[in-house]
Amino acid sequence: MVIKIVLLLILTFVILIKSKKDLHMLQQNLYNENNRYLKWVVNNSSNFASLELVSLIMVSLANCYFGQKKGLCLVFNVLAILIYFIFVLQFLKERKKEQVKKPLVITARVKRLMVTETLLYLIPIILIFFTKDNLAVNGFLIFVYALCTYLNTFVIFLANFINKYTLEKYVYYHFKHMAMKKLHSMTNLKVIGITGSYGKTSSKNILADILNIKYVTLPTPKNLNTPYGLIITINNHLDKFNDILIAEMGAYKRGEIKQLCDLVKPKYGILTRIGTAHLESFGSEENIQKTKFELIESLPRDGVGVLNKDDPKQVSYKIQNKCKILWIGIENSDVDVHASNIKCSSSGTSFDVTFKGEKEKYKFETRLLGEHNVYNILAALALGREFEIEIPKLMQAVKTVRPIEHRLELKRLGTFFQIDDAYNSNPTGALSAVKVLSMMPGCRVIVTPGMVELGEKEEELNEKFGEQIAEFSKADYVVLIGKRKTEPIYKGLKKKKFDMEKVVIYNDVKEAYNFIRGIETKEDIYALFENDLPDTYNEK
Repeated sequence: MVIKIVLLLILTFVILIKSKKDLHMLQQNLYNENNRYLKWVVNNSSNFASLELVSLIMVSLANCYFGQKKGLCLVFNVLAILIYFIFVLQFLKERKKEQVKKPLVITARVKRLMVTETLLYLIPIILIFFTKDNLAVNGFLIFVYALCTYLNTFVIFLANFINKYTLEKYVYYHFKHMAMKKLHSMTNLKVIGITGSYGKTSSKNILADILNIKYVTLPTPKNLNTPYGLIITINNHLDKFNDILIAEMGAYKRGEIKQLCDLVKPKYGILTRIGTAHLESFGSEENIQKTKFELIESLPRDGVGVLNKDDPKQVSYKIQNKCKILWIGIENSDVDVHASNIKCSSSGTSFDVTFKGEKEKYKFETRLLGEHNVYNILAALALGREFEIEIPKLMQAVKTVRPIEHRLELKRLGTFFQIDDAYNSNPTGALSAVKVLSMMPGCRVIVTPGMVELGEKEEELNEKFGEQIAEFSKADYVVLIGKRKTEPIYKGLKKKKFDMEKVVIYNDVKEAYNFIRGIETKEDIYALFENDLPDTYNEK
């Protein structure tokens, strides 16, 4: 029995170290929204073939096949313990080497998952101690415990499934009721919704900075753009001093934007670019288009929607709402707010703005980089005028807009300038970033692992991205992160006859920093870091 207790103890330790990783992946995959976690498990199924499998076979032989033969049972259990010990050392060594970009955050939800997981594992443990006199049943239960340990990713999935339809449902409705009651009491609060395939967070932050010149605004923190995120924002951050709530709205399927609108009831709405982000979960480009317009179609009749006339998917859509629509544009001049004469440099961007009904052009300057940020500023200017902010004040506000972290953020890193565009790359934003790089003086480098969550078009769009790098970036070097993932980009570069001797491939982005520091040149070095995939996409 002593050996069996030792075996159970080491199995429990295996559960602890594996659960940290599995909970981390569950959290990064949005607690299995749209089966993201299950897809990660399937894509990483090779993780199941390891020393742990050998140990499981030993446990099975010891306790199910040789359970009645004490000598053989003891030998195989000891072997299982030794192999588990080696597995633990190997697992911890590999985890130590992994570059974790965003660690597991121990939220209240994660704590509830830990409790449920513990209760699930307690069932076989309790039964093991109650059946110690029945060797056959006892041995089988020890094997079941070892099997659950081996399949811990699915135990975590089960715990999440149980919580989702019990505890989490109750918690969600309780806090949702609190949030809606608070919003209902704030009768003078203006609520602005922002959605789109790309640029939601940038648009939200830019809008908040510009409207702050006259109003007290509250943008949803970071990327809290789900029902949980909006509820947390309202309950924990919104107060009586706020004039405006800016609600970023994210979605992975039809109806999710409508759900968010029913929660916060926006009177104003901004659509950023509509593209192919999360095409895999939406199923079609038409579904993406209809989902994003759920915001505009949820506005009241006296509401105001801001749309981009340079986006074909916005122009072609037949809006089922008679609310006021303000159009912005760069390529199209027949709009309410138009930008022209855009110039980019290492100090920022300048451009001229024309407001409908006014002949004068106003020169705006911002520290932000990229044409897509000009669109975001135009949307903010459209609402700023709607909120009766004078143009000189808007010009002043645009000058003070803060660069947004990881979104074409220019910063000096020792011997080179980094253009940090690491957050959630997409085809439109990536092309804009490439064009920004081409405007920089000196040696140009692009570092990228490519784009993800583009469904069946992912490979095609990444190959096109490779072609665009070759055509528009004027890059002196291209550094690809992850050989397998970046094969389409490599193919696109080759297709457009980029100098392949200037292409470097690493599996760890840290090596890219060392490479850039080692470039010998008398010119300034500008390195564009385009996208930074979460830990779920790590290649070994």
